[in-house]
Amino acid sequence: MNPIKIGVAGLGRLGLIHADNIHHMKHVELTAVSNLDEQVNKEVQEKYSIPYAYTSYEAMIQNNELDAVCIVTPSGFHTEHIQKALDHGLHVFCEKPIGLDSDEIKAVMKKIEDSDRVFHLGFMRRYDEDYVYAKEMIDRGQIGDISIIRSYGIDPISGLGSFVDFAKKSPSGGIYLDMSVHDIDVIRWFTEAEVKKVWATGNNKAAPELNALNEVEIGTATLQLNNDVTAFLVAGRTASHGYHVETEVIGTKGMIRIAATPDKNKVTVFNEHGTVRPTSQNFPERFREAYINEMKEFVHCIRYERQPSVTALDGLRGTEVAAACQQSFEKDELLELSY
Repeated sequence: MNPIKIGVAGLGRLGLIHADNIHHMKHVELTAVSNLDEQVNKEVQEKYSIPYAYTSYEAMIQNNELDAVCIVTPSGFHTEHIQKALDHGLHVFCEKPIGLDSDEIKAVMKKIEDSDRVFHLGFMRRYDEDYVYAKEMIDRGQIGDISIIRSYGIDPISGLGSFVDFAKKSPSGGIYLDMSVHDIDVIRWFTEAEVKKVWATGNNKAAPELNALNEVEIGTATLQLNNDVTAFLVAGRTASHGYHVETEVIGTKGMIRIAATPDKNKVTVFNEHGTVRPTSQNFPERFREAYINEMKEFVHCIRYERQPSVTALDGLRGTEVAAACQQSFEKDELLELSY
């Protein structure tokens, strides 16, 4: 079986995770990387014995040995990088969000639809065993009709300082697009419905310097869907215990709560601090298997010439709802969405 040769664009924290996962997959070769920092390129190239390293994305995708590209570049470049990869006949895996501008996303969606290449969007919660288990229960009708969904995504407070430094240099797109887009996608996936109204609020009690940057360190949003489900979102950067992701689905016949406590493992510690349950400290730890599973699915789709279940439209809707939440926060008003 000939190996599928993949190039990884962007070697930040998540890019390095994807590079490592690709390197360890069977019948797949991590053939190239591109990143602006030559020193990082050199270190990664040596670690994995990668044939090619580039400081230019455009140079990498011209490598005729490549079958596919994994895009983990800054969000504002995603639509441009997807289009260029497709122009070179490459299969595309792109991290969320698919883009920051709805018109740009719609243009690249047309490109994706007209192409015979595989396009896969990195909504990794769809490949997490816990979320898949919950989705299967919902689809079997085991909790009845969904009434309410509550979903939290809160980063550890230990990273707040570095985020403030980042926000001073480059806009994140806002906390809803940066973080809540995962929760928005799960809500759409679980309900198979669209968001029609949003109202968002937030504050910077832990990092008041973010006020001047039009950022928030904790934000909330209430969503109403077109099937009358109500969803509540919390996105934040101040979890003192670690990385907290939690989703609760309330139905007419029961309820599901995913990761109510973000347990690291099944160990309980008994010491001078009392009874302690270690918790996950970051997203690579919590969703390690999900990142592996989604990349396996991408490769499987290439190998057997089919498209994944997660689509560019899912990416567009996630961006549209997240952008509406950000706009609602800025205007302090209820917003209605139309598609």
